[in-house]
Amino acid sequence: MMNNYINNKAMMLRTIKSILVVITLAFFMQSCDDRLDLQPEDERLTADAAFEDPAAYKEALAKIYAGISLSGQQGPAGAPDLAGLDEGFSNYLRLYWKMQELTTDEAIIGWNDGTIQDLHGQNWTSGNEFIRTMYTRLMYQVTLTNEFLRQTTDSKLDSRGVDATLRTEIQTYRAEARFMRALTYWHAMDLFANPPFVTEEDASGAFLPEQIQRADLFTYVESELLAILEEMAAPRMNEYGRADRAAAWMVLAKIYLNAEVYTGTARNADAITYLNNIIGSGYSIPDTPYFHSFLADNDSNGSQDEVIFTIPFDGLRTQAFGGMTFLVHAPVGGTMNPADFGINGGWFGIRTTPTFVDQFNLDGFDPATATSAIGTLSDWGLVGSATPNGWDGPDTQLAEIATNVFQGYINFVDGEMKFRFNNDWSLNYGLDASNADPSALSEGGDNIAVTEGIYKVTLDLNNFTYSLDASVDDRELLYTDGQNKDIEEVGPFNQGYAVAKYRNVDVNGNPGSDASGDHTDIDFPMFRLADAYLMYAEAVLRGGGGSMNTAVGYVNELRGRAYGNAAGNITESDLTLDFIIDERSRELFFEAHRRQDLVRFGQFSDQGIWQWKGGVQQGTTTESFRDIMPIPATDLGINTNLEQNPGY
Repeated sequence: MMNNYINNKAMMLRTIKSILVVITLAFFMQSCDDRLDLQPEDERLTADAAFEDPAAYKEALAKIYAGISLSGQQGPAGAPDLAGLDEGFSNYLRLYWKMQELTTDEAIIGWNDGTIQDLHGQNWTSGNEFIRTMYTRLMYQVTLTNEFLRQTTDSKLDSRGVDATLRTEIQTYRAEARFMRALTYWHAMDLFANPPFVTEEDASGAFLPEQIQRADLFTYVESELLAILEEMAAPRMNEYGRADRAAAWMVLAKIYLNAEVYTGTARNADAITYLNNIIGSGYSIPDTPYFHSFLADNDSNGSQDEVIFTIPFDGLRTQAFGGMTFLVHAPVGGTMNPADFGINGGWFGIRTTPTFVDQFNLDGFDPATATSAIGTLSDWGLVGSATPNGWDGPDTQLAEIATNVFQGYINFVDGEMKFRFNNDWSLNYGLDASNADPSALSEGGDNIAVTEGIYKVTLDLNNFTYSLDASVDDRELLYTDGQNKDIEEVGPFNQGYAVAKYRNVDVNGNPGSDASGDHTDIDFPMFRLADAYLMYAEAVLRGGGGSMNTAVGYVNELRGRAYGNAAGNITESDLTLDFIIDERSRELFFEAHRRQDLVRFGQFSDQGIWQWKGGVQQGTTTESFRDIMPIPATDLGINTNLEQNPGY
């Protein structure tokens, strides 16, 4: 992996855990026995002693970054950042993913841990421990960044005699720490609207922080990001896994696109400004299959060219039971083979709903039009009882997409078919019964049995093979064998299709670096160019300016990767907000965007319906106040400066 900035964790944290003066604020921690405290897990050196080694500054920054991927001071568990919380579910990324995905139509989980079922059911209370732990983790992350900023002021550096070269590096580290704090406060603003607010300007020590209102927090996050832009590394010029200017632009674009939700005032033109900056910075949609972006080598297989900000994971050096370990193991179960996912076993937890599955339906897809879109129609075609015209023909034509390679789309019925040239039996190909390769063809070979459905059919006369692809859109990474589409009961894993998006194997099928099969090498793509493209199209549709023609081009670039050709291309008349919310789901599912998207489109609580929303099988709407999470009751009981969000 290219996680250069994350050193061996044990060595790195030996210094880091000595320098972090963790504030004992009541709202940071709820222990298992209901004592509100946050106790350091070690004997600490003084901060000045900890920073005697110049490398400690970068190591402290690494701890801030690792606050999203790791859960404690040693992996995978045993010395948690937050004492009293189960370390497995206290991981930042695991919690944030649950808030943004389990609450929506994209994900449902069969486990019965505590109040976890209330997330998908949207019937949570202010006592929900998963919501509380997310809140705690956010505040802990803010604490880390605040203390780093306190320890790297000019006066502190002067007192330690820091030389000019290191001081220059530290200024960049400070900008990155402020970015990480802005990212965290954006997450807090999105989820909780009106959280407690603390910066490095507040003194260390125990006190009850004031509550900030959502619109004021928006202004703060915006101002912080704008202030650090010139101090951040230029786009694509920082170490892998560290934030650069484009990452800051992306958070700005995110808050501007959601500004009407956060503040009541739309800022779509501002979103387009920063999206244009990102799109013009050299990122690209790689000429690789979509699923490569979610494999163990997604830092080096070409997929990294699209990634604006990533959360690195390494099966040996970033071991935790949250993060990508959770996102690979939890969706595997039933008849799924764990070895195909590079792991030692599934956790039989996460599936998806029929609503998400139906995002990939082909009701409006015309096979003949799609075939004409991908190349010049040829004399090669399909004939047989499974084809529209039967054995009598005429043949269903294929398009030539490369020399001696022909492809087309066809709506088969159950039956048989063969490949035929120019509607004439004098040259035809069927299965080569003498070849162990099931895709091998021979002249005059056996009929090919097919089942009902729309397929992408490829005939390769360079090596005399064929393929039938039932997934027209390659983003349809669903596992259906032994799975029911409808979810009659939440608990059994076979209820609902499984999602096979993240796999801890490389492009050649080799498993990740952890030989035990527990932990994974997949880096989590927090921000991708695909997201920026779809945000641009949405901002154009919402009146932010820009170009419809450009927006269509961006969307078609994504759909070209998904379809492998121009068969899925759209026109300006197809580009609507309804299309965008669905396309965002198809492109970005399981990447922790869905709840935010549904809230922005007004489809999260009192509008959209999917199975088991509201706690009933058929699904129902819920109260609109659930667009915002509650302030945890434990914090309200201690901090008299806080008011609960409406409805709770």
